[in-house]
Amino acid sequence: MESVVISINLFGAVALLLFGLGQVKDGMTRAFGARLRLGLAAGTRGGLRSLIAGFIATIALQSSTATALMVASFVEKDLIVPAMAQIVLLGANVGTATTAWIVALGLGWISPMLLLAGVILSRTKSTRRQGAGAALVGVGLMLLSLHLLSAATDPIRQSPALGLFITMLGNAWPVALIFSAVLAVLASSSLAIVVLILSLAANGGIDTSLVIVLVLGANLGGAVPPVLATLKAPAAARRVTLGNLIVRAIGCAAALPLAGYAADFLEISPFSHANFAVDAHLLFNLAVATIAWPLSPLLLRATTALLPEKKGGEDDRSYLDNHDLNRPVAALAGASREALMVGDLVERMLMQAGDAMRDNDLSKLAAISTLEGRVDHIQHGIKVYVSKIGQHGLSDKDHRRAMDIVEYAINLEHIGDIIEKGIRREIAKKINLGLQFSSDGKTELEHLFSITLDNIRTAQTVFATQNSDLARQLVEVKEDVRRLEKQSAERHLQRLRDGRADSIQTSSVHLDMLRDLKRINAHIASVAHPILDQSGLLSESRIKQAL
Repeated sequence: MESVVISINLFGAVALLLFGLGQVKDGMTRAFGARLRLGLAAGTRGGLRSLIAGFIATIALQSSTATALMVASFVEKDLIVPAMAQIVLLGANVGTATTAWIVALGLGWISPMLLLAGVILSRTKSTRRQGAGAALVGVGLMLLSLHLLSAATDPIRQSPALGLFITMLGNAWPVALIFSAVLAVLASSSLAIVVLILSLAANGGIDTSLVIVLVLGANLGGAVPPVLATLKAPAAARRVTLGNLIVRAIGCAAALPLAGYAADFLEISPFSHANFAVDAHLLFNLAVATIAWPLSPLLLRATTALLPEKKGGEDDRSYLDNHDLNRPVAALAGASREALMVGDLVERMLMQAGDAMRDNDLSKLAAISTLEGRVDHIQHGIKVYVSKIGQHGLSDKDHRRAMDIVEYAINLEHIGDIIEKGIRREIAKKINLGLQFSSDGKTELEHLFSITLDNIRTAQTVFATQNSDLARQLVEVKEDVRRLEKQSAERHLQRLRDGRADSIQTSSVHLDMLRDLKRINAHIASVAHPILDQSGLLSESRIKQAL
């Protein structure tokens, strides 16, 4: 029974530590998330700045995993140069080691004050103060968890079973390293495992060399969760997390045979024996950062060889050529073709949604989310590419065209969101619940789907040709859609008044789809506005002036 109580106390203390870490990360994200992301993206234009940016971000978020995932997403979006991304993660590793060192300073006495201040701030109306309050609560809980860990591990340190287990690990360093790494993977935090090792070794019950080996394992395991989290990401993002794992793995492999010498160094150093775990953690990451920093280009080449870009098929082609960036006409032509490709993807999404609704076939909705992901990715690439065109300035005509391309891509992305998050879900709901539209309602929706598809195709032509007559026609059809949507809604309500069971069951689905189709057509018609405006055919407001 006593062992059960000890286990509950130990796991509860670790759970509190992990919860506190999560609170700090969530609170800092709410309070300073946008600034952290902007600072991280802007602070990576040089090696030293990249290292410092990673260090500061991890100190703020209390999670090198969060920093790694953020950096990987930035690399995917071309906001950070891949070579700098590896240096950012070196700084992040030093940051998480510094956090462990600070936590071990014996500041548990300020835990109640931090909790009190955090709760007070979290009750304010300011989102930033609420986030800061949650972060303070998280820090307070982390410090409190150290006290609980110390109390929970005290009986364990006196346990003969633990002595035998430690003896076994002490005689098999590779096993000890793997054991600690697995714990770090399961906890998704190297910091939590290092703090646990700190508590177990507090009274010198574990040989210093074994403490170092366990810390090396925690470092190795801490690099695995980001790799697992980016398995389905593009190659550019996966290279970042894989590179970090390679650096830590090589560092652990090189340091493992030297653990005995490092233990002798720590023993004769002025460092406190009780804090050897965090001291070794910090020294290891500082050494790895110092050695790996100059080798980051070599690491990038290695990860690129391990994770090469997939050879693009027809669906992966891109018209965005960086060699054209100093030739605005060619670059804008490529960006226009890329935007038209986004329009084709959106058209496919809408066609599949219409087919699924008509045939009551759930399988025809399966590809919509994948297509929407491609729409998001390509339109982001268009925005970044267009922002780089003509770094020394564009003519007024080219500037207007650049803005039109970006606006069209954004509108298409919004249409994709409406189809994926609105129409697809409504159709799936209808099919899963076995609902059937009334014959009149189904005909009205199919008619609106057909008109919307025609409008997307017309919008593609308007965008490509800049034809003012087609642009006027597109805006006029938008008004027809508005009228049809209103008429269909009124007819549907009349069927509800008549007590039609099929209309009653599908009422919310029918009305939501009408609303979504109207929104899609509004986004479609927006491509015509710049053309009509330049032709003097668009008034500033449709509101009639009082006589």
